[in-house]
Amino acid sequence: MTSFKVVQRVLQSAKYCERKLNGALHFNTMLYHCTRDSNEEVLPYEWYEKTFPKLTRLAHLLKDVDLVDGRIVNVNDNSIISDDCIERRMNAFKSHMRVFIGSPSVQRMLKKQISAFDCFGKPCEREPMVVSSLTTVSNVLNVTAQQRKLVRLTISPQVTQHRIWTGALEKILNELKTEIDLLNCQFPSKGTKMGQQIVSSCLKFLDESIGSNDPDSASWIRLSPAKVVDSPRKWEDVFEMFNDLINCLKSEKGWLYHLKKIEVMKEGVSQIRDVLVDNSIGYKDASYQESLIQKKLTKTLGHSSPCLFTLLLYYLYGQVRDIEVDLCGAVYGNGSENKVTLCMGRILTSNEENMVWSGVKQLERALGLSKFVWETAGMKGILELQGHLWCVGSEERLVTYRGNAFFLHGINLGPRSISSKPL
Repeated sequence: MTSFKVVQRVLQSAKYCERKLNGALHFNTMLYHCTRDSNEEVLPYEWYEKTFPKLTRLAHLLKDVDLVDGRIVNVNDNSIISDDCIERRMNAFKSHMRVFIGSPSVQRMLKKQISAFDCFGKPCEREPMVVSSLTTVSNVLNVTAQQRKLVRLTISPQVTQHRIWTGALEKILNELKTEIDLLNCQFPSKGTKMGQQIVSSCLKFLDESIGSNDPDSASWIRLSPAKVVDSPRKWEDVFEMFNDLINCLKSEKGWLYHLKKIEVMKEGVSQIRDVLVDNSIGYKDASYQESLIQKKLTKTLGHSSPCLFTLLLYYLYGQVRDIEVDLCGAVYGNGSENKVTLCMGRILTSNEENMVWSGVKQLERALGLSKFVWETAGMKGILELQGHLWCVGSEERLVTYRGNAFFLHGINLGPRSISSKPL
């Protein structure tokens, strides 16, 4: 898709939502911050009765809008919507939905459907979570310090392979280029124009570092490089370009998600600053340079490193954006000594198919990543995965995706109760 089409779709979506959202919806947002053992005060029925119509109206206005990994999108065409007002309303909608999910009758419904354990019963289990490092995942799974070391030692050599390293950088730079092009189209500035030039230079460097070798062919039949660089360069060039990129775009940081990822990946680039990039040398020497990058990154990127986590996301899913979960859930015992269940949740603005499947796929990534860490850490027992999706309405159904169960729950306001229709 051309940059013009991306801009056009974004502007059309923003205008559409602005027309639909005429008339403000004002209500206070309730946020919970607690420990695992804290108690939640039960709200009177009158609060739910007063809030539910506003919640329903807001869900209707945001019907085709979802918050996916930190950005507002139209799920029908995946166009990005840049609108602070819509984002505030989305956050308010999800905060209030968390309160309804915590109501006694919804909790009774959940216990009836999933009799082995209570899920999302505590306020801290209904808090949002951004999965941005292995530490975040390990904290949810209660992975010990020794097991975290094992996870790092196991995955580091895999995710720091040269093709993964350069692939993740290329993905981030291309995504950032799209964001800068869009921003430059709407609000051109000296910084955005300079940013475009630096990103292009970084992508050119990566192209030279990869050369013309085909990674799928045998080493002895690979062609000689078609390109020859005038003189060998070092990864220090990229480190300096990253610094310049961050500086010239710092005033636009709030608009550019992938600029934050440049800051994350700068950690890795700083560790390989002295490694040469020369695609005019022989295959063995080039392979040595690539293995040197892998060894340095494997040795220096720690378990809590966002750079290591980004490489893992690219390795597993081909994506680099952190994963956002609306309800962090927890690991629950399900009555079996050898099995536990990890539950996480997403809050949807509608039960339309596009919206449901967007939520399912988002949850599947977060849950799948957790199972990957569980198994890599050698945790005892079998970890079962369970996703829960919530919307305003009465529909209840079960969706199976890649062998895991995803429950779609509808929130209703019944007489003197907050209830969901049973399966």
